[in-house]
Amino acid sequence: MGKYLKLAIFSLLFLSGRPIPPTNNGFAVVELFTSEGCSSCPPADELVASLPTTYPSSVYILSFHVDYWDRLGWKDPFSRSDFTQRQRQYGEVLMLKSVYTPQVVVNGRTQMVGSDKDRLKEAIDEQLAHTTNPVIDATAHTTDSKKVTIDFTLTGKNRATLQAALIQLQASTDVKNGENAGRELHHANIVRDLKSSSKSKGSLTLSLPAGLTAADCKVIVFLQDKETLQVEGARLLDIH
Repeated sequence: MGKYLKLAIFSLLFLSGRPIPPTNNGFAVVELFTSEGCSSCPPADELVASLPTTYPSSVYILSFHVDYWDRLGWKDPFSRSDFTQRQRQYGEVLMLKSVYTPQVVVNGRTQMVGSDKDRLKEAIDEQLAHTTNPVIDATAHTTDSKKVTIDFTLTGKNRATLQAALIQLQASTDVKNGENAGRELHHANIVRDLKSSSKSKGSLTLSLPAGLTAADCKVIVFLQDKETLQVEGARLLDIH
């Protein structure tokens, strides 16, 4: 394809508002910080869940349910204090005055209100166009109904930590109390366990929650700078 034809296609996509396909194997890790106790969170949950329709590949979705809403009438069954701590770490490196829900962080580099469709699209398109996704040699497997093992080998010199997230693909909750009382909430790619390693080769073990099987879940592994928290690559793994 000639240079001028590529430029013409790029211009048409930009003007039409359609997502611009990456030309360099770009990627975007989208982390949503949400809570079932937050009345402004459901639109963000829905927006993030719709992303695979717009971006069928190269966008990796992680929904972290924080626990600081749990004391206000409804305990989110997916919330964890370490997810709250993860959000606070982003708040520090991104120099925010406070954390909030719903919040989205893209590739550890930029953040916005989780329901802001235009800003989220802009951030994803920016990362797809200006990143290159490295090869991450990793597999996920299970031999029982309780644990998932991630075997990995990393190459190259970097300061990155390998993060491995077990995600539950779908879930619905009938909320009984709190700001969303009476609503049925739907979630996608809920993080149920998260482990990390700074080794270049090894294994990580993730826990399958009670009532779930490997068929209900997948694993997202991603490389993250230890200091800046910027994400340097990601891969989606089926569990075998």
